[in-house]
Amino acid sequence: LASAPTVAGPTASGKPAAAALAPNQKRIASPFVGTFYRSSGPSAEPYVKEGVRVKKGQTLCIVEAMKLMNEIESEFDGTIVSILVENGQPVEFGEPLFVVEV
Repeated sequence: LASAPTVAGPTASGKPAAAALAPNQKRIASPFVGTFYRSSGPSAEPYVKEGVRVKKGQTLCIVEAMKLMNEIESEFDGTIVSILVENGQPVEFGEPLFVVEV
């Protein structure tokens, strides 16, 4: 009997598996389980956009966990290559939020 072909699909969490990064790219992951917000409020500008240069310690987003608004800061200097989460989406501990080119 021939076996069925394997297809890469979502992880156990139901989210797609992370793609490989270039050697000069790094992920910034959520340190909390919570809700991802790109800005400080509904009418505020996002903290960062794709293609923007960031500095280590710069606020990138907020993750709300148990009614606490936690600012997530960049771990290094670089350029935001992609934002991996939609505004208002729940995130898990360790889930990648951004890809930064360093």
